[in-house]
Amino acid sequence: MTKRSVAKPKLRTAIISVSDKRGIARFARELSRMGIEILSTGGTAALLEKEGIPVTSISDYTGFPEMMDGRVKTLHPKIHAGILAVRKDRKHMEQLKKFRIKPIDIVIVNLYPFQKVVNKKKVSFREAIENIDIGGPTMLRAAAKNFENVVVVVDKQDYDVVLSELKETGDVSPETRRMLADKVFAHLSKYDASIAHFLEGRKEIFPQRMTLHFEKVQDLRYGENPHQLGAFYRDEEIFEPSIATAKQLHGKQLSFNNIYDANNALEIVKEFREPTAAIIKHANPCGVAIGKNIADAYRRAHEADPISAFGSIVALNRRCDEKTALLMKPFFIEVVICPSFTEGAKKILMKKKNIRLLEVGPLKKTDKGLNLKKVVGGLLVQTRGCPRVSERNLKCVTRKKPTQKQIEDMLFAWKVNKHVKSNSIVFAKNLATVGIGAGQMSRVDAVRIAAEKAGKKAAGSVMASDAFFPFPDGIEVAAEAGVKAVIQPGGSIRDAEVIEAADRLGMTMVFTGVRFFNH
Repeated sequence: MTKRSVAKPKLRTAIISVSDKRGIARFARELSRMGIEILSTGGTAALLEKEGIPVTSISDYTGFPEMMDGRVKTLHPKIHAGILAVRKDRKHMEQLKKFRIKPIDIVIVNLYPFQKVVNKKKVSFREAIENIDIGGPTMLRAAAKNFENVVVVVDKQDYDVVLSELKETGDVSPETRRMLADKVFAHLSKYDASIAHFLEGRKEIFPQRMTLHFEKVQDLRYGENPHQLGAFYRDEEIFEPSIATAKQLHGKQLSFNNIYDANNALEIVKEFREPTAAIIKHANPCGVAIGKNIADAYRRAHEADPISAFGSIVALNRRCDEKTALLMKPFFIEVVICPSFTEGAKKILMKKKNIRLLEVGPLKKTDKGLNLKKVVGGLLVQTRGCPRVSERNLKCVTRKKPTQKQIEDMLFAWKVNKHVKSNSIVFAKNLATVGIGAGQMSRVDAVRIAAEKAGKKAAGSVMASDAFFPFPDGIEVAAEAGVKAVIQPGGSIRDAEVIEAADRLGMTMVFTGVRFFNH
């Protein structure tokens, strides 16, 4: 077999200065084998020398040592003139020759890990400041500006792309050069924004100017509807287990609506420490339940509204085991998202061609980050989370006091209701939802829908409301359905009338003092 020849590279000099050194030795070795001279800085140069790769230190090339604890290493005309020179400009090339400056053809740089440093639990202001890279961004910006003459690499995922083209043609194509330069400017924009956010964020949650950076996960087949284009982006600064960090084990590509609903489902089950299952349809839960184990929780959640559960999203806060998978097997489910799947569960569920299986790892719930809602021409920004409501926070306002079982059911319903579109009502009994009224313009209509969904199961149930009852009618409709206890924020000018209705109907009612609309 004839060995394929490697094209002689048209590029002669590369500068390498990287904070993340993974993969750099292999890349540099291949460049060196092609006859490309390598210039490098302190730590990177030391690594390359240790690997036996010929390298010239920046200090030896410029004639100036690294200064000020490494703050000044590459800020020198011999570096930046070599990067910025336009090769077709005769004046530029004459000036390089006059001052004995080498044209630098490849710039491989990644930056001090500023965001990683400031994300640490305890980071001093001084440590953060010292992790603001100066020389690296300057070289990257210069090389990206001159991309027609210089190949610039900021992402280690592109090492093989560059090597492949160099071996094939001895050069890097104009299209690839442009792509690499685009990536650099996007990277620098994110880097600078993270520094600005850190400095301004030390003073306030909502800075005067907000720059957002998200990494594309994938293009979608379409948006909410087939006539809309869609894509999914990940917030690189949030590391909480989520739909954005999920690993897809099986099934076709997720849709726009799958992703949105899977997120809502997962956020519900994060609320509970006990084995819990949530079944979501069109952004709202149709069934949520706590069980003795995860299979029991799923069974009870499905029984809450089996008609609405057709074509739904299922979230579990425990590993999906074989028993749970067998319970799911007869039903049409779009997505199952949970910490993990047993091998037996995967074997059962993967026989269903259209189901998507998503694994997110051990669950944890945080309130870090901000909640963003886009409007035409603007952006609404708010903090995440909600004040914790526990038995200690409840204020009983009726003559009749709740039983311990009613308190447990009310707190369960309260947590579920945080994730239902407002105006919202949740009926629950025995730590499972029995009826949910979501997204109504009138609160009493939300009660009527929950009562209709619950039917006979409403007898002896509790009712949670996301905001106060403006009139007694919602209480009266609930009592007629069989509700015995109510949990709500309170705060209406007609609270006295609402409380009087509950007393008259023999119900118990508690106030939380916390409202949570969810639009």
